[in-house]
Amino acid sequence: MAKILVIDDSRVIRDLLTDFLTDLGHVIELAVDGSQGVAMALQNEYDVIICDVHMPRKNGTRVHDEIREAGLETPMLMTDSLPGDASEQPDKERFEHLLSKPFDLTELKTILDKLIAQAVHR
Repeated sequence: MAKILVIDDSRVIRDLLTDFLTDLGHVIELAVDGSQGVAMALQNEYDVIICDVHMPRKNGTRVHDEIREAGLETPMLMTDSLPGDASEQPDKERFEHLLSKPFDLTELKTILDKLIAQAVHR
């Protein structure tokens, strides 16, 4: 069982991840935007953070960078719908893990299992 923070502005994705991850036995906390997500990450301890790249106000790139600049090494899985505009494409080299939407739940579970194992060994 892991404690996972999900940061995503889409209610559909938050609901999907909550249902799926809860069924796997994990404890889930939700943030509806990047600002709330950073605040929660800095105030609480999580085993894994799942964060959307494209969000209004504070996007996932800023969330990722602020969490890392604060010294947190919590494994992060970034999710992205990969917009058609190349200028909005995420810098894949910056992120440890990036999963494109719509994502396969089996692939998500495989990545999460690795990240949870990584969190246990920090």
